[in-house]
Amino acid sequence: MSEYSVPASFTIGTDENATSIIFGIAERNPAKTVFREKRGGQWEPVRADDVARRITELAKGLAAVGVNPGDRVALLCRTRLDWILLDFAIWSAGAITVPIYDSSSAGQIEWILQDSGATTIILEDAEHRVQFDQVTGVPQQVRALQIDVADGTGAIEYLRTAGADIDDEEIVKRRASVGATTPATLIYTSGTTGRPKGCELTHANMLSEVRGVLEGDLSTLLGDGKRLLMFLPLAHVLAHAITLVALEAGVEVGFTHDVSALVPEFAAFRPSLILSVPRVFEKVYNSARQGAHDGGKGKIFDLAADTAVAFAAASERGNVGILLRAKHAVFDKLVYAKLRAALGGQCELAISGGGPLGARLGYFFSGVGIPVYEGYGLTETTAAVTVNTPGAVKVGTVGKPLAGNSVRIAEDGEIMLRGDVVFAEYWRNPEATAAAVEDGWFHTGDLGSLDEHGFLRITGRKKELIVTAGGKNVSPAGLEDVMRADALISQAVVVGDAKPFIAALITIDPEAFPGWKERNNKPADASVSDLSDDPDLRAAIQAAIDEANKTVSHAEAIKKFRILPEDFSEETGEMTPTLKVKRNVVVDKFSDDIESLYTKR
Repeated sequence: MSEYSVPASFTIGTDENATSIIFGIAERNPAKTVFREKRGGQWEPVRADDVARRITELAKGLAAVGVNPGDRVALLCRTRLDWILLDFAIWSAGAITVPIYDSSSAGQIEWILQDSGATTIILEDAEHRVQFDQVTGVPQQVRALQIDVADGTGAIEYLRTAGADIDDEEIVKRRASVGATTPATLIYTSGTTGRPKGCELTHANMLSEVRGVLEGDLSTLLGDGKRLLMFLPLAHVLAHAITLVALEAGVEVGFTHDVSALVPEFAAFRPSLILSVPRVFEKVYNSARQGAHDGGKGKIFDLAADTAVAFAAASERGNVGILLRAKHAVFDKLVYAKLRAALGGQCELAISGGGPLGARLGYFFSGVGIPVYEGYGLTETTAAVTVNTPGAVKVGTVGKPLAGNSVRIAEDGEIMLRGDVVFAEYWRNPEATAAAVEDGWFHTGDLGSLDEHGFLRITGRKKELIVTAGGKNVSPAGLEDVMRADALISQAVVVGDAKPFIAALITIDPEAFPGWKERNNKPADASVSDLSDDPDLRAAIQAAIDEANKTVSHAEAIKKFRILPEDFSEETGEMTPTLKVKRNVVVDKFSDDIESLYTKR
């Protein structure tokens, strides 16, 4: 068993809470630009005192409509400035934010509202209202407010008007009543089995994440005049927490949810740093490479990419040769400068989380001049618990623990975590909490190793939870159960770990197959292999998949599938004696089939 700890020099006072991040800036420097808001195509500055005023108005409105201290307020909204303002307003009213991904299905929304006991939900637009209106199984009365409405009298204006008669002092008192151990947010996590659990993060957890990051060397690249363009879903703990880190560090933050328009937005916003998941970095690289090949400059790009990787790796070792340095300088003018310009020309660093980046991509971006600092964390650790930093980086690892935290590798290789950022408990679920936390150590379900310097390397996954390249957590069990309910399907294995989308391997029930062939006028002697590309068979499987996809969000939905020629069995090694699928065996045995699902043809 190995273990590594990093002590913290900071403390969190018992009376502290995360609202002090914004209100503290407003008191110290009212004219400080904390956000950039897009108006008329321009990213206009938003002052700290204006932000504090807007948050107070919204908090008074929440109080006026009946939100009490300790109440849970659900927030179903895309990434935009209103999200973070409402988040601070919910905290300032003494309540707890319950983020919901904007892509969530009606069933997922229903469970979160039911389990959290939310009294209010703030929806973004008519699309979300349609989803909410399908919710029927919530026992408590839920007040629904909609931000965007056709006549312009949406939730923001409604709350401002509703709270006009409440004195600002009421919000001051409510803020003062929120302590470090008060829950700040309930984030519902995808589990490998059963319903999602509400992960309770306190204000101390949030502040420990902020101060832990800023106590490290990343703080040298943050500060006044720097800019962060946030485009990840704020319902994700990583985006939420890093937004708070940036604000505390003095970074100006802008928000956009239109990932398809990121390149022109980068040019307009000119971010100093980028927070993203591996899939976005993959897209940047793949798009640049494809563009070069389409323009007849593919060989130059590939040589430049190889040089960037070699240069970064040699720099890490401290032995960059003269020839390599010269080649790098040439490609910096021909290729790398254009890539940096595509990201706005001012980007000094990028942070990657939510899934494994891969050493080659890490070296590539570092060699291009945009070092990507990879970190590791979970919802239960308030985002990052380890991270590479400018003064301590090792590509291929997820860095060292943040200040105030410890990492331990159990005898079976499982990563266990303890410290200031580790969650308090699962919401009203002591059994799940007890199963996840033992003697103060959180069992992550991930496998890894620690080197002698405290750098953590992720080596595998003990749990079955799939994490896509986009950082989306997907529990395969529910999807598989729905698909197996179809008579024609014997087994279904959902795949997609570290891949751009979710897919499935399907086996056909040998008892149902003859009848299906007869009903569909297929040759009686045709095997599954013979008909694996048959349009009728694929349509039948797609119908079952469509049913499964109705139970999850778009990001969790199965996009492609492959029909395997033979069913699983105990004899061939894919099934246990109790007829459970050995997922690891299947993924290993059919790795070529899985790769084919992600290969363009």
